[in-house]
Amino acid sequence: MTVAPRNAVVILLDSLNRHMLGAYGGTEFETPNLDRFAAGAVRFTRHYTGSLPCMPARHDILCGALDFLWKAWGSVEIWEDAITYALRDKGVVTQLISDHPHLFETGGENYHTDFTAWDYQRGHEGDAWKTRPDPSWAGAPAFGRHWMPYDNSRGWFRGEQDFPGPKTMAAAARWIEDNAGQPKNGKDGRFFLFVDEFDPHEPFDTPEPWASKYDPDWEGPHLIWPPYAVGAEKRGVIDARQGRQIRSQYGAKLSMIDHWLGKLLDVIEAEGLAEDTMVILCTDHGHYLGEKDIWGKPGCPIYETLGHIPLMIRMPGIEPGVRDALTTAVDIFATLADVFGVTLRQRTHGRSLMPLLRGEAGAVRDWLLTGVWGRDVVLVTAKHKYVRGPAGENAPLSMLSNRWSTMPTHGAVDPRVALPLPDERAFLDRMPGSDVPVIHQTWGAGDAVPFWARFRPTGNHVYDLETDPAEDENLAGGALEIQLAEQLRAALAEMEAPKTQFERLGLA
Repeated sequence: MTVAPRNAVVILLDSLNRHMLGAYGGTEFETPNLDRFAAGAVRFTRHYTGSLPCMPARHDILCGALDFLWKAWGSVEIWEDAITYALRDKGVVTQLISDHPHLFETGGENYHTDFTAWDYQRGHEGDAWKTRPDPSWAGAPAFGRHWMPYDNSRGWFRGEQDFPGPKTMAAAARWIEDNAGQPKNGKDGRFFLFVDEFDPHEPFDTPEPWASKYDPDWEGPHLIWPPYAVGAEKRGVIDARQGRQIRSQYGAKLSMIDHWLGKLLDVIEAEGLAEDTMVILCTDHGHYLGEKDIWGKPGCPIYETLGHIPLMIRMPGIEPGVRDALTTAVDIFATLADVFGVTLRQRTHGRSLMPLLRGEAGAVRDWLLTGVWGRDVVLVTAKHKYVRGPAGENAPLSMLSNRWSTMPTHGAVDPRVALPLPDERAFLDRMPGSDVPVIHQTWGAGDAVPFWARFRPTGNHVYDLETDPAEDENLAGGALEIQLAEQLRAALAEMEAPKTQFERLGLA
């Protein structure tokens, strides 16, 4: 019998590559605990990204609204709330446990504020944790990367248990032991735990034995920082041997965090949460590690490696199995809102997955959109992927925001250059479904624009994902593209996207 979950645990592992997990057919790296979880869960096979990259993806999950059509990476805006705001009013205790630096710096600084409590485990990537390095840490090749706060933090990790990922999983396990199911958790003991784990995101840095697990013959410092580049090997940014080493280090981090995830799963099982708690395991996006000679997350089409991502959900009373329906990140938000019986004031774009989980429906959506603000807009349907780039110059561009912040670049780019301030062209507008005035800035051809929009378009791409899952044959330019372009235009109109999107994409 299906039992409505009382609680929810969301475990997000950043940059989790679907095709590298055993549960999805991967054999390159060991992921026994992810596979163990999948064996007892519903595994979604057609789950895709929405807004990209890191913080926009979390906005999808926590606020439920795709934002990449309106704004770049940024904070929760004044016209919207995170789901934790509504859960607080409902009497649900909410806890964030994370080592994700972007949640606690400009551009993501207020996603944590409506949680009942939050626990930040320090030292990952861009976290400004230490003011000086441990002199024993020699660093590692960066492949064009500028200095990062991790260079100060890394030497202070004395053992595996001191790395941010293991610390985060251990903290989550302790929280469940100390709090899960206790009457003090709200009016009736309900809780929402969000474990936002930055691993296996770079730096792909692990202690031994993990570091040498998949490349034992490597000599010298391990290569923990991947380049962000298209054609990296072809252009000589790295050679094939360095590429194998970088890929092995991602695998090392994947297997290490899988190991520590297992400890968290053990506690979830020991505390009996399977009886009344939904557990969702997800990610924000994948990470290119040489597929099509692409590395990192550069400005290029969103191929399956980056956009086709894992989603597994374990729910009381639901038998393990597979769901092939099309789903996306905002659907996780809609599912949580359904479980807890809450609504938010902003317009949201998700569809609850509960009908799929319960076997009451075979699909909840016919299409989805994914992309990075200022770049290609991607339509995914049951059969096709349509990547629509700018029709000419990448203009006009619009950004709607009242907070005007984006991802910090830690000195690599001046903040006012990375995100130009509004100018005399700005005017007050409204987001769809909202009466709150919002600054609407437009940029034209030749203007200095936010760095997200500074990419090299590659034209339009059409792929038949059924017959060409490797996306080797671009079918753009024919009748099929005309059909998909009209479907994309209709989707943008349904979402009330800014008219500048139609203009720059040649869909006006």
